[in-house]
Amino acid sequence: MRPDGRGNDKLRSVSIERNYIRHAEGSALIAFGATKVLCTATVDERIPPFLKDRRQGWVTAEYAMLPRSSQERVPRDAVKKGRSLEISRFIGRSLRAVVDRTALGERQILVDCDVIQADGGTRTASVTGAYIALHDALQHLRTQGKIETLPLLGQCAAVSLGIIEGEPRLDLCYEEDAVAEVDMNLVMRSDRTIIEVQGSAEGKPFDRSMLDELIDLGEKGMRKLFALQAEVLNRANCDAKH
Repeated sequence: MRPDGRGNDKLRSVSIERNYIRHAEGSALIAFGATKVLCTATVDERIPPFLKDRRQGWVTAEYAMLPRSSQERVPRDAVKKGRSLEISRFIGRSLRAVVDRTALGERQILVDCDVIQADGGTRTASVTGAYIALHDALQHLRTQGKIETLPLLGQCAAVSLGIIEGEPRLDLCYEEDAVAEVDMNLVMRSDRTIIEVQGSAEGKPFDRSMLDELIDLGEKGMRKLFALQAEVLNRANCDAKH
């Protein structure tokens, strides 16, 4: 039995509130159970020096945990340290995989993911919510006439997975993550292609059949996340028309 009574193949309750921050070109507050992450996207008309004269844009991300998002206070400079830096790069890679950077033009989108409350799966919640913020920042550019089409190649979302007492489980809360025998994060595009797999055994190694089972389980959860993202975007678009 899982701590919250879910089946092994069930996501926590997931919600996304779009346009959460007034000043950002794109923003979303996402909740995976008790985990809550504020995602914002900012348009910057400058590009990194390494892209000079390459006629393409860039998407990058920064991840941080607010001081009391966790059971113990997290120092404010933690974003500069190993774990936060690694997760920042993870989010950036995930988002770039769904952006046509040539169509974006010579500009960059800066995505910030700030964990308000942590209960496991903060990096996967960040990717899933950041896609909404990124979408709206790109839509902002199109509305302004700076790009002709929305330079998106599909949706992206992410989910955590694990093996506990020999059983594969979807979307781990912190209590499960802390005792998982195998810990995995999966990022996918809406065309069912895989962007990234992060997985490691904390003790006993796992075999190929279990890896396939975890990926299948993750894909099942991902379909629900893609449907939720589409619903949030379509609902907001319908509201705007009225």
